[in-house]
Amino acid sequence: MILTTEELLTIYRHLHQFPELGLEEFKTHDYLLSIIKQMPQQYLSIKEVAALPTALLVKVAGQSHDKMTGYRTDIDALPVSEQTGLPYSSKIEGKMHACGHDIHMTVALGVLSYFANHQPNSDLVFIFQPSEENHSGGMQLYQSGALDEWMPDEIYALHDNPQLPAGAIGCLNGTLFAGTCEIHVDFNGKSGHAAYPHDANDMVVAASAFVMQIQTIVSRSVDPIEGGVVTLGHLSAGETGNVIAGHAHIDGTIRALTQVNNQQMQKRVRAIAQGVALAYGCEVSLQLHQGGYLPVENNAAITADFMDYMQSQNDVNFVETKPAMTGEDFGYLISKIPGTMFWLGVDSPYSLHSEKMAPNTDAIAAGVGAITGYLEHRLAE
Repeated sequence: MILTTEELLTIYRHLHQFPELGLEEFKTHDYLLSIIKQMPQQYLSIKEVAALPTALLVKVAGQSHDKMTGYRTDIDALPVSEQTGLPYSSKIEGKMHACGHDIHMTVALGVLSYFANHQPNSDLVFIFQPSEENHSGGMQLYQSGALDEWMPDEIYALHDNPQLPAGAIGCLNGTLFAGTCEIHVDFNGKSGHAAYPHDANDMVVAASAFVMQIQTIVSRSVDPIEGGVVTLGHLSAGETGNVIAGHAHIDGTIRALTQVNNQQMQKRVRAIAQGVALAYGCEVSLQLHQGGYLPVENNAAITADFMDYMQSQNDVNFVETKPAMTGEDFGYLISKIPGTMFWLGVDSPYSLHSEKMAPNTDAIAAGVGAITGYLEHRLAE
């Protein structure tokens, strides 16, 4: 059977009510598997991943085996307390599909159900990937070797977009998402009485110098045509106003549309940290963690074909979009396998990761139709 729009909505509402965080998606995995096992099994092969037990791979055997096309969906949620007021709101306290991965999964199941009933011209592999939001699930899956037997020749994935009309398909040729890198830095000096600063080494001052110098990275070390972002979103130091803080901690993020710029910005952060340590006579411990969150650089030829197809379809609302500074671990997969990531509009006044983000579910059927049509077109070549 091909999943109907009503059945897809039922699946979506279930997934929305039972979100799980990265690497903890055991019930999500089992629910997905139960749906997949209800589909005709004639063309399907299902693979579990021992190294990543919440991952799930499903191959659809094509009429020929000269090409393998991959379609990836992420399955994890966020540690966000939902405040949408929906009748099918999250039943798991402090967890929510605030990034719309429940939409992603539902669309993937709809596309898979079509090809389970209509054998494609060549092989397809559907990748249900855990832990996109953290722990670089895409990189872990690739490095586990689980894809080696079913390695795609090209790969596709979507991300929902609250700013686009429900069901619209958005894409661009080039970098869709930035590469991201976490910043974690500790400053260690010497605490003391506020009245005797000469007997202490104030880490509020050292951390403040670091914050101010970081502001020069994008303005003076990055080509202004290319751009980038360094945000320090968390700073903690001291306990009370009349004690000099001997320790300070900062967390932040680097975002750039090319890996070259990301690495250059990381280099500048390191240099500034070393300079602060020298200038303020303190110990500075810096951790930069990028993992698999590389820029999502769409393949030029594949993306041109994708965009041409979507623009040619009367029933597809196609929008050519701009690059975004948001991050996605699909960047790692697409650095190894040529492919395309695109947007699916979900028309919400609230942004991704918001506790009030409620996608317009009209996007589901539209997304299934557009993606199914494109994959049939692509596999026919």
